[in-house]
Amino acid sequence: MMILLFYYLILLICVLVSVAFITLLERKILGYMQVRKGPSKVGMSGVLQPFSDAIKLFSKEQTWSYVSNYLMYFFSPVFMFFMSLFLWVLIPFDSGFFDFKFGFFFFLCVISLGVYPLMLAGWSSNSKYSLLGGLRGVAQTISYEVSLALAILSFIVIISELSLEEFIEFQTSFYLVYFFFMLSMVWIVSCVAEMNRTPFDFAEGESELVSGFNVEYSSGGFALLFLGEYAMIILMSSVMVVLFLGGLMSLIFFFKVGFFIFLILWLRGTFPRYRYDKLMSLAWKSILPFSLHMLFLYMGAKVLFEIF
Repeated sequence: MMILLFYYLILLICVLVSVAFITLLERKILGYMQVRKGPSKVGMSGVLQPFSDAIKLFSKEQTWSYVSNYLMYFFSPVFMFFMSLFLWVLIPFDSGFFDFKFGFFFFLCVISLGVYPLMLAGWSSNSKYSLLGGLRGVAQTISYEVSLALAILSFIVIISELSLEEFIEFQTSFYLVYFFFMLSMVWIVSCVAEMNRTPFDFAEGESELVSGFNVEYSSGGFALLFLGEYAMIILMSSVMVVLFLGGLMSLIFFFKVGFFIFLILWLRGTFPRYRYDKLMSLAWKSILPFSLHMLFLYMGAKVLFEIF
């Protein structure tokens, strides 16, 4: 147990350092897409910029509203941050960790908890704008979680396993993306919406809500929300690779994860924000029926395969 805790501590340090450099990567990508340099002054080519931002954020004075529900207001960012780190025990690294027999059910249970800190952060701030941003984020997250669950069920029906380790072993010679190509695209879109990333970032729609549910947060609280969001990007990219691109723990695995991270960051500089009613229409009228149809199709294919 002590060795596992030591491994997990090292993993968390690596994740937090990765989050720091992903913020730098995003600003560099957006900079070059807009024909400018991005961060380039602090350290060589701006390498130390994320660390200077972290020092600035955590050393700033913490402000809060006197009419806020202080305990919930204070603990919501902490809960959101720790939840994004807690899910890393699922990723089947060679160093051990835990072999969850019901790994994907555990994954769905934990990400569904992400609704609560988002809702409480918006409500406890006692601001109309943060409450509106929180309600938007909750509705969006719940809507796309249904599609995520149905897409995962289609994969599970074919493989008949719930463990991420089994998914890796199944894909040693054949990647599931060839068999589930359209469903893999649906999974990527649902993941982007689940993480409130552009073009689905309505929980933080700057144009009309001025940062949304986190408008009253500053200093350390804002930094924890920020860290939680980017840690979820790395985690979701890792789950994508395990799910349909073969997750063998090698250097190629990290290149695949890097590709999905780049894709999610690249979307921010390319697509305009969706309109909110179109976002909900996409979830309930397009992605959900398609995921259901594909689930029935793969269930039928599985039955026919077992018969013949």
